[in-house]
Amino acid sequence: MAARTKAARKTAAKAGHAAAQARTNPYVQRFVEDEELRASVLSAYESARKAVKRMQNGKGPAKAILDDRKLQKELRTTAENLKEAGDRVRGRRRSRHRGRKLLMLMILGAAAALILSEDMRKAVLDRVFGAEEEFEYTSSTAPHAAVPT
Repeated sequence: MAARTKAARKTAAKAGHAAAQARTNPYVQRFVEDEELRASVLSAYESARKAVKRMQNGKGPAKAILDDRKLQKELRTTAENLKEAGDRVRGRRRSRHRGRKLLMLMILGAAAALILSEDMRKAVLDRVFGAEEEFEYTSSTAPHAAVPT
């Protein structure tokens, strides 16, 4: 359907030009192609919507932000999702820190093994502080004789 007025034709031309620019925009292309980016933006939108709904509970916004833990959680979630989406739009991937996670898991596993296993605990203490010397006490005094009554 052709535009009837000059203003409508002008608006349609502007819309067509904007659509052509959007197709060549790398950010728009990344948004269309990247499913995780869309999920982050959608999650940020949903948590922001929940936060706004919680703020409209009758309290003032300042009081709601300071007192309402669920609102604070929603705002935190919104911020994290927006940061993740921004990083993905710019092409940065979030680092996974696999090495750090593996090291932490190994440390926690070793601590659990030391806590649960007495033999392992003794072996580690012997390695760190040296083997424990056996000490036998021999009394130099004789035990008291029982007195008959």
